[in-house]
Amino acid sequence: MKELDPTTASFGELAAAARRLLAGLGPLQDADVGAPSLLPGWTRGHVLSHLARQAPALERLLEWARTGVETAQYTDRRARDTEIEAGARRPAAALVADVRETAAHFQRAVEELPAPAWDVTIRPFTGELCTPRRVLVIRLRELELHHVDLAIGYGFRDIPATARDIVLDDVLGYYAEADGVPEFTLRDDTGAELARFGTGGPVVTGDRAGLLAWLAGRASGDALETTGRLPALPPWI
Repeated sequence: MKELDPTTASFGELAAAARRLLAGLGPLQDADVGAPSLLPGWTRGHVLSHLARQAPALERLLEWARTGVETAQYTDRRARDTEIEAGARRPAAALVADVRETAAHFQRAVEELPAPAWDVTIRPFTGELCTPRRVLVIRLRELELHHVDLAIGYGFRDIPATARDIVLDDVLGYYAEADGVPEFTLRDDTGAELARFGTGGPVVTGDRAGLLAWLAGRASGDALETTGRLPALPPWI
């Protein structure tokens, strides 16, 4: 389970990811936000609504860590989905402003979180026990992957190497603990072994951006090299 220490560098990764996203949102018009995203069933408006609403949801976890009072990220999945749906059809300017303002508020919240709070145990919506260090990874992952999902010209190869590798490590950590993962070994295009699942199966090789796209369910994996049949992965979160 990937975590990031609360350092200036970690905070900088979050801020930079938000800046990249907001720069890409600049040209969006009302008709653009109603167009499909790369996520089945979601328009760009749904993705933007989710990103905006996720920031205060994660702040609720930070509040839990700060106060010691259990505060759920979301009441339940229905509440989460209703919240996203309610905001998805707003005009482009309103959606972008919401993403901008909530990202800035979240950035202040993590940078101002007291040192003792970073070691408090919390539980995100996904159910794992962790500390707020995990929240930094979750937010970075969501900013980068959903930037790609918006289909506005930002792809996996545009994600800077440091952020890309953090997200890749996070996805691999999920599969290391998930049920139903077939046996295979993952190598990048330098030959470095990134992960081994089981003791057999094919070796899957590709550049890290391509591997991340496949592991995150955003690409078929056809561009990857494999010594056998490409493994069928269980759904990622």
